Amino acid sequence: MKTNHMITADNVSKELGISKGHAYKLIREMNEELKKEGYLVIAGKVPKAFWETKFYGYRSNNVSA
Repeated sequence: MKTNHMITADNVSKELGISKGHAYKLIREMNEELKKEGYLVIAGKVPKAFWETKFYGYRSNNVSA
């Protein structure tokens, strides 16, 4: 079973009820923050764990190693 650990602008848009353009802007901002911390980033995507921490203040317990 494949688990996707990244969230896309489409997912962000639907979850927050915002436009895709605004969702891309939020993802760019989060990716810049990750870059400054030394992480590699993928344009248009952000790790779900980072997303959950930034927007909800917690990390998912569903992370499997």
